[in-house]
Amino acid sequence: MFQPLEGFIGLRYLRSRRRRGVVSFMSAASLIGIALGVAALITILSVMNGLETETRTRLLSMSAHASIVAPQGFADWAEVQRRLLAVPGVVEVAPFVSIEGMLAAGTNLKPVLVRGIVPDEQRGSDLSRFVDESSLAELTPGGRRIILGRTLALNLGLKPGDSVTLLVPKIANGRVTPRYAAFTVAGAFSAGIQDHDSGLVLVHMSDASDLYGLNGAAGGLAVQLADPLAVQQFRASLGPTLDPKWRYSDWTEEHRSLFTAIHIEKLMMSIILMLIVGVAAFNIVASLMMVVIDKQKDIAILRTYGLEPHRVARVFLVQGGVIGVVGTLLGTLLGLVLAFNVHAIVPWLEQTFGFQIMPGDVYYVTQLPSEVHLFDVIAIPAVALVVALLATVYPARRAAAVAPGNALRYD
Repeated sequence: MFQPLEGFIGLRYLRSRRRRGVVSFMSAASLIGIALGVAALITILSVMNGLETETRTRLLSMSAHASIVAPQGFADWAEVQRRLLAVPGVVEVAPFVSIEGMLAAGTNLKPVLVRGIVPDEQRGSDLSRFVDESSLAELTPGGRRIILGRTLALNLGLKPGDSVTLLVPKIANGRVTPRYAAFTVAGAFSAGIQDHDSGLVLVHMSDASDLYGLNGAAGGLAVQLADPLAVQQFRASLGPTLDPKWRYSDWTEEHRSLFTAIHIEKLMMSIILMLIVGVAAFNIVASLMMVVIDKQKDIAILRTYGLEPHRVARVFLVQGGVIGVVGTLLGTLLGLVLAFNVHAIVPWLEQTFGFQIMPGDVYYVTQLPSEVHLFDVIAIPAVALVVALLATVYPARRAAAVAPGNALRYD
């Protein structure tokens, strides 16, 4: 099969057994460094993508994609619900009342976020995944039933059937007036989010509305979208539907700091891990420079036989390019294997070394998820390959500049 001369010589130098051991070791180290850098980047970014998606899913499991709140409440919330359901992309619109209060059980007092809901209007949410349907069925108007986060119930020592007191502050005429009411525990839920499990309680909307002084009106409307990432398009499509007196918010505003932190972590991890590829690139430069020095006589002979300087440069471009291509391919394959098997590798590491990577009291997510994005699989190897190829330019130019007369003078 036809093979260009530059490619033949470059591959010959790469697999030559007469080369110095240090040069061979540095070439192998370069290849391994590129492979490890690419594999680490693909794996870490896949895990970060999975963490971002899992965190977003859990945060939105018991909260709205977007919320519209009226200062005086929605007395006729059904009419506003009908108008919002006509907006493209809206799956469900449910009334709610959100109150900050205190929950008292015996001598224990805990701050909580009270969310008044209408169970029959929660068809578009993921609430049923975390709350038992029998417990939801007990939330009836005037029933004074309450559902607690599991961690909150454990901290207060509560179980279904126990009584608790809910205290809600109400500001009237510049004075804070406490309101309180007795509730009976109907059940507990576990959403997998520390803030929800330790500080969220669910009651029927009419009970929360009466307790807050809204006289049965809804405090706001929770909107569930077919695509949670389309909240900006939803906001733009509201148009005249949104009254200037209403207050709009969505999950990108409420949890902006959290997801900004995740994006910054992804960026910093990419920069740090790309340094591994950078170190490997310097090894390529060093190893090729040593080959150029070692092969000066060979280069001089090739030049005397009429091989042009740019073709001599291609010999070393081929040699460095093979290291970059093989290292990138190996790193991509290793990274994909690790990314698709994180769910099996992490438990094995935790069991073998006796530690927990994601403790539940620190992180929202206690298991490392992985989500491989096609862009990462294409962009990371491409950047690593470009860096490896750029590392071959200087040694190749030095090889092309070798003077045949000087190289053969003392032979």
